[in-house]
Amino acid sequence: MKENINLNKFIKDLNLKKIFKELYPICRSITGKGFEQSLNILNSVSKLNKKKVRSGTKVLDWIIPEEWNIEDAYVKENGKKIINFKKHNLHIVNYSKKIDKIVSYNELIKHLHYLPKIPNAIPYVHSYYEKYWGFCLKYSQFKKINKKGKFKVKIDSSFKKGNLIYSDNLIPGKSKDEILIYTYLCHPQMANHELSGPLAWLTLYEIIKNTK
Repeated sequence: MKENINLNKFIKDLNLKKIFKELYPICRSITGKGFEQSLNILNSVSKLNKKKVRSGTKVLDWIIPEEWNIEDAYVKENGKKIINFKKHNLHIVNYSKKIDKIVSYNELIKHLHYLPKIPNAIPYVHSYYEKYWGFCLKYSQFKKINKKGKFKVKIDSSFKKGNLIYSDNLIPGKSKDEILIYTYLCHPQMANHELSGPLAWLTLYEIIKNTK
């Protein structure tokens, strides 16, 4: 394979559709179980160098935040879930704090995010450093919420001193110059914005590694 490579067969053998299906439903952030689970899936295809940076470490102009994990999140009205993290993990504001309470409509809407100009899209919102809770939903969904209702809001999340994990691989060549190909994996359930990058990186890495 070092001399010649059948590109179409090579890409097919990588089985990117299978990898995509495994990665797509995972709730990821810049830290936490979801990110590490996703990295492990990529690692099963191409062996990666995992490196960890502890929460609180200053890196250039930012500080690694605490590790965030989430088990469940929803908004209920009359016992029915009208926003449900388990249906789509973009519904939660990334890094939302734990909450379990009944709120009014006026209180709820302070914590809702939507896109009036794209009424059938769920926005991606995060709050890495400010302790906040919130939900994201389609604008078309928001317009149906009962303004006189009472709402059960629950977010089962946790913070802890943990690690940001990243990975790199080096393919030595004849030149001392270095070409950097990089991508990120931290955004949840967004195929074009997120998974296109890691899968393109994986493909390029395997092609370059297996050719002159």
